[in-house]
Amino acid sequence: MNRAQRQEQWNDLKRLHASSRDAIRRRLDEFRSVRPDQYFYELVYCILTPQTSADHAGNVVEQLQKLDFHSNSFDPEPILRDPKCYIRFHRTKRKHLLNLKEVFPTVLHALQSIDAPSDCREWLVANVLGLGYKEATHVLRNVGRSGGLAILDRHILRNLHRFGAIRSLPSSLSRRRYLLLERAFMRFSERIGIPLDELDLLFWSMETGVIRK
Repeated sequence: MNRAQRQEQWNDLKRLHASSRDAIRRRLDEFRSVRPDQYFYELVYCILTPQTSADHAGNVVEQLQKLDFHSNSFDPEPILRDPKCYIRFHRTKRKHLLNLKEVFPTVLHALQSIDAPSDCREWLVANVLGLGYKEATHVLRNVGRSGGLAILDRHILRNLHRFGAIRSLPSSLSRRRYLLLERAFMRFSERIGIPLDELDLLFWSMETGVIRK
């Protein structure tokens, strides 16, 4: 793709952003308005989503909320392996959810007291089972605290490659590789003039047709 073609591709992206901007910003406002008493289930959602459809993860979260999983003692595995809302790696994620219940008071304190989003992400990755850099950033975004950090899932990476922000798609994401790609995303966001948080949701809407959480 030559320079003129690339510029036109970027112009198309900016036009799409302009047409979706209000809806995207409303969604970001919703994230910022999430109350601390909802943080537990935001963490549950982000633990469940890897390798699983967002719809299935959302359905499971709804069921766990109705049963007050946060406060009540029961095994969530039957819900996770229900074919109607099947969660991949449900045995492992069951362990992660039960661990979350044990450590959540400490997690909540960290989310409320660690000011720098990058420091908070490092804490989450080190202390919450089931959260890598992508999932920890997802948590922070969903409670309005990502501060411009990037959720590098396959949808985002595919679009970063498509628009020339990265040269190739990674086969795996070590911490070092994640941070390098995140910086590439940040540079592309600055160059094209679309805030990273908005560009993240724009890429998601291009892939799924909806502005997901």
